Amino acid sequence: MSEVTVKQLAKVVGTPVDRLLQQLAEAGLHKNSVEDSVTNDEKMKLLEFLQRSHGKQGGVGGKSITLKRKSVSELRLPGVTGRAAGARGGTSKTVSVEVRKKRTYVKPGEQPQVDTSRLRAEQEAERDALKREAEERRRFEEEARQRAAEEKRKAEEAARKQAEEDRRKAELDAAARREAQAEEDRRKAEEEKKNPKTARKHPVSTEEAEAKPGRPMEVEANRDSDAAKAGKPDKKRKFRGETPGKEDRSGRGRYGRKELHVDSTKSGLRKKKPRQAGQSAGTERKHGFEMPTAPIVHEVRIPENITVGELAQQMAVKAGELIKALMGLGVMATINQTLDQDTAILVVEELGHTPVPVDPASLENDLQLQIEYEGEPVSRPPVVTIMGHVDHGKTSLLDFIRRTKVTASEAGGITQHIGAYHVQTEKGVVTFLDTPGHAAFTAMRARGAQVTDIVILVVAADDGVMPQTVEAIQHAKAAGVPIIVAVNKIDKPDADPDRVKQELSQHEVIPEEWGGDTMFINVSALKGTGVNDLLDGILLQAEVMELKAINKGPATGVIIESSLDKGRGPVATVLVQAGELHRGDVILSGKEFGRVRAMFDEKGAQVKFAGPSIPVVVLGLSGTPRAGDDVVAALDERRAREIAQLRQERFRDQKLASQQATKLEDVFSQMKEGETGTVALLIKADVQGSVEALNESLTKLSTDEARVNIIASGVGGISESDINLALASNAKIIAFNVRADAVARRQIADSEVDVKYYSVIYNVIEDVRKLLSGMLEPEVREQFIGLAEVKDVFKSSQFGAVAGCLVIEGTVKRDRPIRVLRDNVVIYEGELESLRRFKDDVKEVRAGTECGIAVKNYNDVKPGDQIEVYERITVERTL
Repeated sequence: MSEVTVKQLAKVVGTPVDRLLQQLAEAGLHKNSVEDSVTNDEKMKLLEFLQRSHGKQGGVGGKSITLKRKSVSELRLPGVTGRAAGARGGTSKTVSVEVRKKRTYVKPGEQPQVDTSRLRAEQEAERDALKREAEERRRFEEEARQRAAEEKRKAEEAARKQAEEDRRKAELDAAARREAQAEEDRRKAEEEKKNPKTARKHPVSTEEAEAKPGRPMEVEANRDSDAAKAGKPDKKRKFRGETPGKEDRSGRGRYGRKELHVDSTKSGLRKKKPRQAGQSAGTERKHGFEMPTAPIVHEVRIPENITVGELAQQMAVKAGELIKALMGLGVMATINQTLDQDTAILVVEELGHTPVPVDPASLENDLQLQIEYEGEPVSRPPVVTIMGHVDHGKTSLLDFIRRTKVTASEAGGITQHIGAYHVQTEKGVVTFLDTPGHAAFTAMRARGAQVTDIVILVVAADDGVMPQTVEAIQHAKAAGVPIIVAVNKIDKPDADPDRVKQELSQHEVIPEEWGGDTMFINVSALKGTGVNDLLDGILLQAEVMELKAINKGPATGVIIESSLDKGRGPVATVLVQAGELHRGDVILSGKEFGRVRAMFDEKGAQVKFAGPSIPVVVLGLSGTPRAGDDVVAALDERRAREIAQLRQERFRDQKLASQQATKLEDVFSQMKEGETGTVALLIKADVQGSVEALNESLTKLSTDEARVNIIASGVGGISESDINLALASNAKIIAFNVRADAVARRQIADSEVDVKYYSVIYNVIEDVRKLLSGMLEPEVREQFIGLAEVKDVFKSSQFGAVAGCLVIEGTVKRDRPIRVLRDNVVIYEGELESLRRFKDDVKEVRAGTECGIAVKNYNDVKPGDQIEVYERITVERTL
């Protein structure tokens, strides 16, 4: 539109009409009303006036316009197609390419001052961007070409191998046909010899036989005239399968294979007897292979877990027959399903074979690493485990000994995993293991007791013996290690150390001053009181125990904790128990195997070796071993790798078997119990110990009506595959001291997967307990309100039988359900139709008061009956 009114222009630019008229007047454009038109030239004049008034000289006519544009495109590199790639589905890659452009336009006829250096820099940047884009495209195309060439090479290699195999099979078939034809020709020659009437008048000469080299046949040489005159018998040269001179003395033919001959006693093709009269022509021909007269019994080696297909292969039966036998035993299985050892033994015996159970330990013992130590044992530092109830000051006491602050780095001041530290004190070196005190970390405390020499039981003087204190005592006694009781927090006003001694004596922990064998030391982790006495007691106990170990040779130890670090890979804390662990050693731990790339102490400093009772952090394993697994430094790398692979296969079979058993249990439980509330969880944690603690604690929350199903758990951050697994199984993700990576965060935002982040295990257990409680059906309870006794019965035209009652207990309310009792037996359940006091309708009648009650739809009320009034209350259930 070339012209607009003042009113329309004010609406477009978003300014009041009065202000726009004023600005037009100041610009020299006088408009009297809002309906006056404004041309394009007047608009430009108004715009130049406004720019000058705001300090912009030159107006719009002399100013350049700079346009910036950014475009993002995707470059999709197609995958390799064809036979080889089709088997794998092909691969493709998408690359995002971003192009930024900047261009300046100047009004024609005017030459503004141009910043040539900046313009040149912009042009250089644009050229560099285009060059980078071209280089990136060229690089990815080159990678695609290389991948295509590699796939093509593999496809050609596979085709060549297939062609070679086909050619070899064709040669074998041709040789078999030649052998059969040779036998047939030999049989015919025998018949012709015995029956002269049917003999050939013109025997085949050698030249004719050699003219057909591809067809082996019996060749009869022309008789020598001299030999015939001399009366010598005819000589025939017979060549079977090959031409003369092509078979060596070893009996191998031209293809390097040894000729196969059927035993003359088994074959019906040699030494054919004359056919008798009436005998069929086909009765003489018999093949050389006969069905066994007795079934073949195989010895089947059965490991701890075996698949149906492998078991069928060992018994030399079809998988379908084995599955049918399993169905007869009541086991529904597929060819890839894993069977346990007991089930496999039953089905093998059912099919008539001999099962041979294989102990998994025997296979591993055959490959077990043999470690020989040289030298005499020497003294080693004691390994001390600090146990006790949560918040009794275990880590604070260790902080004072180490002169560090571990507690400050723990979430909520609560230890979440085992910490290993060795401390150089004035009295000597001591290795400390700090274990969590929460009930969920029972397995971690048990591990601490199994690898330790001395247990320090920390008990708060103001709190006394608690459940985890008793549990720590049980672990220490089960491991057979001495206990030193550290009575902490004695500086508090309400501290009572004697109460701690009395309570511990009930659990057979008797102080030395009471005639027992347990040292009690009063300490204060806050002020350091009694810490030196505690260290003296530790070293005195270690001296009495005479702790020794061989410090030379391959190292053996135990995994204290393991985790997955994003930058360093699998990280494991190893407590060396014997020998020396060096950087570069090959170590085996559980089903993991690797070479030590680096070792660090608890402060993060690199170390080259570690001796007995020294904890170190090790990098280089293939995965995160389970806490508590043994660690062995292997001299034979190949043997260690074989053991690791054997353990991995066994672990995989056990996992598949347990998963299958869980699925069957779920099906049967759902068929038996009906609908059951299930919460599917995927657990990711920072260390292996926390994963075990969460699995155990959350599984214990399951009930018959609400159940926790942990579909997967692992160490490390949340990845894209974890999100996909949670989506597929409709599971919630529990992230304990870990976070999701960038790709996973985007997928979480798009898919809205429920991900909960925690740093304290209390909160995890409490939230899951609330979630399960919400799935429980509410409980309906009946609450007694009142009881009335029927004294007499009256007839009413409106209500029928009306009972004259006396309320003997509680209160009778009108809008509540009732029961009619006769001789304390319920004869009717219903509700009140009327409740009156004299002639008035009332809502309730209290005890000791007479009233009239009409029972709805029931007229068989008699004197002496009782009317019970109650109400139903719905109560929410919790775990």
